[in-house]
Amino acid sequence: MRTALVIGTGLIGTSAALALASRGVVVHLADHDPEQARTAAALGAGTEETPDGPVDLAIVAAPPALVAGVLADAMRRGVARGYLDVASVKGGPRRELEALGLDLSSYIGSHPMSGREKSGPLAATADLFEGRPWVLTPTRDTDTEVLNLALELVSHCRAVPVVMDADAHDRAVALVSHMPHLVSSMVAARLENAEEAAVRLCGQGIRDVTRIAASDPRMWIDILSANPGPVADLLTDVAGDLEETVRALRSLQSADEDKRREGVGGIEDVLRRGNAGQVRVPGKHGSAPREYEVVAVLIDDQPGQLARIFADAGMAGVNIEDVRIEHATGQQAGYVQLMVEPKSVPVLSAALRERGWAIRQ
Repeated sequence: MRTALVIGTGLIGTSAALALASRGVVVHLADHDPEQARTAAALGAGTEETPDGPVDLAIVAAPPALVAGVLADAMRRGVARGYLDVASVKGGPRRELEALGLDLSSYIGSHPMSGREKSGPLAATADLFEGRPWVLTPTRDTDTEVLNLALELVSHCRAVPVVMDADAHDRAVALVSHMPHLVSSMVAARLENAEEAAVRLCGQGIRDVTRIAASDPRMWIDILSANPGPVADLLTDVAGDLEETVRALRSLQSADEDKRREGVGGIEDVLRRGNAGQVRVPGKHGSAPREYEVVAVLIDDQPGQLARIFADAGMAGVNIEDVRIEHATGQQAGYVQLMVEPKSVPVLSAALRERGWAIRQ
């Protein structure tokens, strides 16, 4: 791939453009908002100049509801040899294109499984897709050349290609992305009018559950409007679990011992099913999840603290598999939770203590 046209310079489009430009691809940028395209160009994502002729690949990064229309316009103008979109739903846009009577041999649907809570070109980074799955949904009509262009794009973005059927993809993202986002928003909504004293008690658990609720509502209305059926089906199942859980909790309030036992059983069932589902979430680099142990280190909220801890861990010969920070309420301090292999816990703990760090037992 030598040339590309990115239509839509938001977070995803600009991030893809930055990755391609860094690999020497000449990237042309287009957007219905010229200021947004100008910003992306200023970031080094490409040029606002119109290409002299057809580019190798046109990448449409428009909202799901607009994807088919933007693709159809680009295909009719013949702006590229191949066409690809990055919308978070795949079945609907393809059916819309088929209904318009377009030759879809030069088109392939795709969805990079990566993003941020922020949107727009200023939130874009060239490494946004690194190590992340990038779904491709070719059909029997897809030209081999177009599939190869798509695979080259994924390679340039250092993502991992995953080939799926379009409708299977839509059911999958409803389960792992769209439904969880709504549930996160519902939990976060409970905080809106909560007492300040209660909100001040928020810990890492509530931060984890509500993190994605900070995303742009307008973007999510576009996404959910394009995939409402599968999401509604899943929420129906969640609603059933909620009803059963509420019933079990009410039973725990009863003075009747049999009802209380029934309540315990109901709560235990949902918690155990949660355990069983959680262990299926892929671990580091998409591999099977592994058990790590935590070394919790007390730090002050000062520059350089994390760098020192990582350097000291490196000197001890210990690899940090993952990390999170647990902030202390009302104090300029907190705990850095270092996830390491179980065998590394005594080595790391001893090394950090020797260097003056306080380790939580």
